[in-house]
Amino acid sequence: MNTIEKALIHGLFIHLHHNIDKVIDFKRFQELNLQVDKVWPDALAIGPEKNDDAAVFQIPGMKGFVVAKLESHCSPAVPRPYDAAATGAGGAMRDIVAMGGRPVFLLDFIGTRPLDQEVIVGPCGFSGRCTCGKCKVMLSHERLNLMVKGLSDMCKTMDVFIVGGGFSTSFSDIVPAVVVSVIGKLVTDRPLTKPAKKAGDKIVIIGVTGNDGNDTLHRAGLVKEMRPAIALFKEERVAMEAALAAFGTGMINACSDCGAAGIGAAVCESARYGGLGAKVDLSNVPVSVKEITPQEILICETQARYLVQVAPESLDAVLKAIRTKTDNVAVIGEITGDDKETFTYKGETIAVIPNKPSQETLKALESGA
Repeated sequence: MNTIEKALIHGLFIHLHHNIDKVIDFKRFQELNLQVDKVWPDALAIGPEKNDDAAVFQIPGMKGFVVAKLESHCSPAVPRPYDAAATGAGGAMRDIVAMGGRPVFLLDFIGTRPLDQEVIVGPCGFSGRCTCGKCKVMLSHERLNLMVKGLSDMCKTMDVFIVGGGFSTSFSDIVPAVVVSVIGKLVTDRPLTKPAKKAGDKIVIIGVTGNDGNDTLHRAGLVKEMRPAIALFKEERVAMEAALAAFGTGMINACSDCGAAGIGAAVCESARYGGLGAKVDLSNVPVSVKEITPQEILICETQARYLVQVAPESLDAVLKAIRTKTDNVAVIGEITGDDKETFTYKGETIAVIPNKPSQETLKALESGA
C-alpha cells in the first residue's frame, strides 16, 4: 500500500466517522424500529442500519416522505468557528439533497465555555497558546456570535428555516459543540440511495474541488497544515439546484455528497455497498485551484459537491439538465464489476482500494503501522 491508500483505507474501515456501527449497536435500533413499525406500519423507509446519507420516513396521515440528518462540526470550530458552523449546516443539507430531498428546517445546538472566558481562534486553538501569530484571542461570546452567523448565513442562502435548538455555556473543553439537524421533504419518487446499482453506470460529479478540508491527508502526515473546509454559500445553492435538476430527469440510479474523505469515500462506499467496483480518472475532476495534487483531488472535503450515477444511455439527458444550473459538471468514471476502486490521474494509478482489505492490513492500520 502507498501512503494515500493507507489514509483512505484507514478512513473507510478504521476511523469512527465511517464506522459508527463499531461503537453504536445498530441491531438494537433495528429491533426497536421493527417493534414500533407494528404501531406505524411502513413509516420508516431508511433507518440507521442502512448507513446511507440520511434517514427517510413518512409521518402517518401525511402525504410524502420526510428526510432528516444530524451532523456535528465541533473540532473545526476551534480554528474556524464561522466556517465550521456554516459547513456543518451545509453538509447536513447536502445529505438531505443526496437522498432526493430539499432541505426546509434546521435545529441547532451550541455548547461553549462561559461567555466571559477568553478563547483562541486559529491554527493554535487546540494547544491553548498561539505560536504562529495568526490566531485571535476573543471572548467565548464573540466566538458564539461567529458560529450563529455561520449557521444563519448558510440557512439564508439555502432558504432553510431555523426553527429551534439548544444552548449551553457549561462546556469546559477547548472544543465547543456545534450540532445541527436538518429536516427536508423528499422531492423524488423514491429515495436516492447511496449503493451503486449496476456495472457500466457513469459517475458524474457536480461542483468544483479545491485543496481545503484536508483532514484525512493531515492525519496521514501527507500535508503539514490542516486546512478545514471553507464554507461555500452561493456554490452550495447552485450545486443543490443542479442536483435537483438531475433528479428531475428520473434517471439517477445512485447519489451521495462528497463529505469526509471526499471523492474517495463517496466512490468507495457507493461501490462497496452495492457489491461492485469503480474506475475514476481524477484528471477529469473540475478544480478551483491551480496547485493541487491528485491526492488532494481524491480526498479533500471541499464543500458543495455531489456524485450521481446514471446509465450510459441516460447520460446526455442528465448532463443537459445539470447544465441548466451550472457548468461545473463532469463525467469522472464508471461503476465496474470488480471488488475494488481504482483511481488514476493522467494515466498513473494513484490508489487502489479493495472492498475487503485483509485482516493483516486492518490490524496494521489500527496499530498505526
